[in-house]
Amino acid sequence: MAHTPAVPLVPAGRGRDRTGRDTEMRVVLDDLSKRIIEQLQQDGRRSYAAIGKAVGLSEAAVRQRVQRLVDVGAMQIVAVTDPLTLGFLRQTMVGIRCGGDLERVASHLAGMEEIDYVVITAGSFDLLIEVVCENDEQLLEILGRVRSIPSVTVTETFVYLKLCKQTYSWGTR
Repeated sequence: MAHTPAVPLVPAGRGRDRTGRDTEMRVVLDDLSKRIIEQLQQDGRRSYAAIGKAVGLSEAAVRQRVQRLVDVGAMQIVAVTDPLTLGFLRQTMVGIRCGGDLERVASHLAGMEEIDYVVITAGSFDLLIEVVCENDEQLLEILGRVRSIPSVTVTETFVYLKLCKQTYSWGTR
């Protein structure tokens, strides 16, 4: 009998996944994988045994599927923290306008350790980035590096005054 992968892949041409890695495949999630993801979105610490019970799989099968979902870039399992409680006193979103190759600029920005979010957008900005830093001096240094990228023409910084909602539980489709 042929082995069916836990997380099927289909050709989708060259591109980059959410972490900026080159990819030539697109993930197609079956209903079981979606249910596992939804279980982890509710509680990222939920055990494989508990997830297996909820979705009708063995603990080993859940472990294999979760690892495959992580390996193909379909999801990440991380601790979401409040930067203020960890000593990061400044959190900002920076809108960027640039000329030239947006993918190249986005890739350069994604390589900067202090930037935790990079997205190419449609609208008044070409790119949005999120920066979490210890103080205003560090923010100025990071903004200086961003502005020194040759294709960057305009930046606008939005300082977070209060985080009112942050969730990652949008489910699956």
